[in-house]
Amino acid sequence: MKVKLAIVFLIFCLSGSSIWSQSLLDSNRIIKVLSFNILHGATTKGNFDLDAIANVIIRTDPDLVALQEVDYKTNRAKKYDLVTELGWRTKMAPVFGRAMFYDGGEYGEGILSKTSFISSRNVNLPYSPGNEPRAALEIITVLASGDTISFVGTHLDHLRDEKDRVAQAAKINEVFSKNKYPTILAGDLNAQPGSNPINILEKNWKGAYDKNNPKPTFPSNDPQRKIDYVLFYPLDAWEVLETKVIQDSIASDHCGYLATLRLKGK
Repeated sequence: MKVKLAIVFLIFCLSGSSIWSQSLLDSNRIIKVLSFNILHGATTKGNFDLDAIANVIIRTDPDLVALQEVDYKTNRAKKYDLVTELGWRTKMAPVFGRAMFYDGGEYGEGILSKTSFISSRNVNLPYSPGNEPRAALEIITVLASGDTISFVGTHLDHLRDEKDRVAQAAKINEVFSKNKYPTILAGDLNAQPGSNPINILEKNWKGAYDKNNPKPTFPSNDPQRKIDYVLFYPLDAWEVLETKVIQDSIASDHCGYLATLRLKGK
């Protein structure tokens, strides 16, 4: 009898250990992603309050942040390296990707991450002569589960003519569809659901939003249009657990867009 009880107890312990390990693995595969256009640090009051921007990030507690309209040592940003300053305030690892030289410094994309980077690259996107250059900034990182993923932040052209946005969306598909790791794309795409640029992207990527009821993200004082996104690739690689619009009418003219995703697979 004692031997049988010992065997039952051992099986229970091993089974419980397996369930606990699986639960831990699953929780380590859950990741919160924030897309946030930071208005080059100016805030809607024009008072250059980086703490107001950092507080939005701290409150939402994301694992990865894609920042748009990021200045690097420009005159208008008081020669600050904005992504590094925000990284210091939020205790996240920063990286900057230049889209163009501007106002005595540089202007482009930023990424913040709770985990360190294996690598990063900055991909120039096509644009018409006389229009603003654009870029897609990518990092490779490893989750607590041990899974390696790619995270891409971008900001597509803002002009009424969507020609550059269409070309930029096609370039993103061309470059990042070759990724060997599950990939998340986040950013201000300056295009609404159902538009040509979004339709092009969604040939390769799945959007973390309700197509029947997309939550507007712009402007932050009275959101009317969805132009800020989180998408992922391959289409079946991630499960969307939750999405939120983070409205703060002072920190930026854009709302933040937060998506909680779970990486599928073994």
